[in-house]
Formats: sequence, structure tokens, C-alpha cells
Amino acid sequence: MKYSTQIINEQEQERIHKQSIRILEEVGVRFHGEKALDILAKHGAKVDWDSKIAKIPAALVEQALATSPKSFVLGSRNPQYDLAMPSPISYYCMDGTAAFALDFESGERRYGTRKDIRNAMRIFQQLDLGRMAWAPTTASDAPSPSRALHEFFEMVRNCSKHGQHELHTTSQVPYLIEGLTAIMGSEDELKRRNAFSLIYCPVAPLTHDGEMLDAYLELGQVNMPVMIMPMPVPGSTGPASLFGTLCLANAETLSSIVIYQLAHPGRPLVYSSAMGTLDFATGGYLGGTTEMGLQSAALSVMGRFYNLPCSCAGCTSDAMEAGPQAVMEKLITSLPPAMAGADIIVGFGEIQSDQLLVLEQMIVDNEIAHYCKRVVEGIDCSEEKALFDEIAQVGPGGHFLKTKGTRLAPRSGEFYASKLMDRTSYEAWTNLGKPTMYTRAKEQVHAILAGPVVDALPSEVEGRLEEILRRADEELKE
Repeated sequence: MKYSTQIINEQEQERIHKQSIRILEEVGVRFHGEKALDILAKHGAKVDWDSKIAKIPAALVEQALATSPKSFVLGSRNPQYDLAMPSPISYYCMDGTAAFALDFESGERRYGTRKDIRNAMRIFQQLDLGRMAWAPTTASDAPSPSRALHEFFEMVRNCSKHGQHELHTTSQVPYLIEGLTAIMGSEDELKRRNAFSLIYCPVAPLTHDGEMLDAYLELGQVNMPVMIMPMPVPGSTGPASLFGTLCLANAETLSSIVIYQLAHPGRPLVYSSAMGTLDFATGGYLGGTTEMGLQSAALSVMGRFYNLPCSCAGCTSDAMEAGPQAVMEKLITSLPPAMAGADIIVGFGEIQSDQLLVLEQMIVDNEIAHYCKRVVEGIDCSEEKALFDEIAQVGPGGHFLKTKGTRLAPRSGEFYASKLMDRTSYEAWTNLGKPTMYTRAKEQVHAILAGPVVDALPSEVEGRLEEILRRADEELKE
């Protein structure tokens, strides 16, 4: 029996939907940029051109939901990692664009660089439950106008799993299409495989960035999927209740679905969210809270309410250093959305409220993901698992250690055996130097970085990407 949870019931899901529609119809959403308002006005939305606010009728929402694909495959450079969505289990995504990285050799906290993206992607490639790659830090050593392109290409050249990132301006679009086409071999193959996608975060509350949205609408020409991830925080950029913020976030997602589907009907979209909480003592953002996990679970359910592939933030922590607090917070923010059936949970590898990349944390997070997966799998209550014959054979006062069921159990998948945790005797643990999960994780990081790049791009494609980036650096100068 699969272990699941009901975080919000059917009546509550309907209430969130209706409240969201009311927000869209009566409050409206501000759209900056040059493209969105024209599209919305032509399809019947009420547009105030001075305020740039569009009031979106329920009929447009229904139309957009009807054309949004209910299932599709997020492809990869290596088809082995293609992910059909919806997925029967939760997979995980790298956390992204942190400002800082913890230098693996020196332990120094410093701004992230392209090398940090490179190293993290090589590790992410080896994590079996990691399926969607993000650029984990900003590339502070790349020119600002072309930085997003450096981050995107550094990510996809070092990891052959599905790659997702962002663009900031329409001027970056041609370079991205040219680079991704070079990687996939042709523009037709780029469109067909869905190996790369975009992350889009509306600006809470109820606002859409102009340049980014314009760029993403242009990228509809190559049918790039978009993961829509609203980020209101209760008490600051959202109302000071979980329910009110869920309604606001859902409204922001629906407004995004409307504009993307009106512009390019049938474009693949992923319903997502990343909703932290407010530190009411300081006004700061918190990502490693119980409420974060609850909100992620609830909006994963709303994704299913609309029959859309869904993801959410999770596996998040506000801890200042890798350790017990990070593990506790990452577990409590991963388990609820995993039990709610999220296809992808975003959060591997970072702490300090998503602002510090720690390479060994990636290994630990993959282990946390395995624990969550095993909980969700639940208990197999099939007849063959009753093992009545063995119970009868052993009888009262006997022992099952020598039975066939016990011999087969370690390979049955029913009992998860961690390779990261230490479960030896105290004496053996002491003799081994008292290792922790983090010391073992560091050993794995060392081994991965000492080995070759997996699924490396052909040298001619690498050269093409370098040439594209050189042109972008020169031509996009501020």
C-alpha cells in the first residue's frame, strides 16, 4: 500500500481555485513588457493600459487549462534520463543560482563561479534520484549581460540530464537557441526532445517581469517547456496566512498559464511553487520550515487538481552550515510534497536559505530523497508477503534468521540499506575514525571530481559553444 497524505481535501482544492479566479477577475495581474497585454486584450481580458493591469476572466483560464498538455516527457541529452511526467515517484532537482559557494578544498565561503557550476553538475550527474539540473550558483566571473548564457551552457555541458535555467532579456534569446541547437544537432531535434526548459517566477504579488516574460514568449518558437514557480511569502509578498498565500500563488500560476497558452497553445508547462515563510522577528526569508513543506505539498495537490505535471521547492534549509539542522529541515520540507505526489522536488545541495552551495550536501540530500521515497512506497500487503508458510514452519519460540524469506529480504527492495549512514558497532565506528554521513559524502565528492566527465559533449560542440559565448560577451556589452 502506497503511503500518501491528504493535505487539502477536494472541497478545499475547489475553494483555492475559486478564490484564485476571484483574484484574477476582480484584482487583476500587472504585466510589464511589450507582448503580454496585447495578447490578453485580443482574447478578451480587461486591460488598463496605464497601470498595465489585466483582469482575466474565468473563461480564459479554462481555455488555457484545456490546451495545456496533461502529460509529456522532459527529455535529456542522454535519453536514459528522460522523465515522463506525471511520474510514479518524486525525483529531485538541483537548487539554483545561489550567490555563494563553499569552496570544497579551502572551506571558504565565496561568490559562486562557473567552476562551481561545473563541479556541482558532475556530482549531480551521479545522483540517482536527481533528474533535473539547475545552475546551482550565479557565475560571478562571467560578464553580467551574458551571465545567464554562461550559466546555462556550463550546466548542460557537464550534465546530460534534463537542464533547466532562466534568461533575463530578449537579447539573450538568439544565443541560447543557437547554443542549444548546436548541442541537439538541429532546431527540429531541440523542439522534439524537450531536453531543456525554462524556470519562470512571477514577481509576487501578482506581477510579471517584462523583459523575462517577453524572452520566454519568444522561446515559444522552439516550444521550450516552462516551469512556473510563484514565490509569495506569507506576511510579506503574500497575505499573512497559509491559505491566503496558497490562493495568491495559484492565481499567479494561472495567470502565467493563460499568457503562455494564449501565445503558444499546447506548450508544455509544469505547475510549480517555491513558498517559504517570513521570520516575523527579523523580516527575513526562511525556507527550511514546516510551513514550507506544507505549502509545497498543498500546491502539488493543486497541480494534480488541474491534471498538470507538478513540481515544488523542498529539501531546503536555513542552516548556516551543513549538519543536523540542515538534515532535519531538508527532511521536513521534502517528505510532505513527496507524499503529496510531486513529480519533481527542487532543493538539492544548498543551505542558508538557498544561498550557499555545499557539494557534499548534494550527496546527503540524495540520501534524504531515498528515505522519503521509501516512506512513500509504504508497505506491500500482497498475499506473497504474508509468509504464512514460514510462520507455520518456524512456529512459537522459533527464529526466522535461516528462512528463505530472510535470505531474499536484503535484495527485495523492502528494506532500504543506506550506504551513507554508519550502522556498525561502537568499536568498529571508533576504529574507522568516527565517520559521519558528511565525511562519507566528502569522500564521494572527491572520487567523482577525480574521475572523467560523464557524457561529455563532442569537442566540436564545445568549440561552438565557446564561440557563441565569445560573441555574446562582446555583443551584449552594457
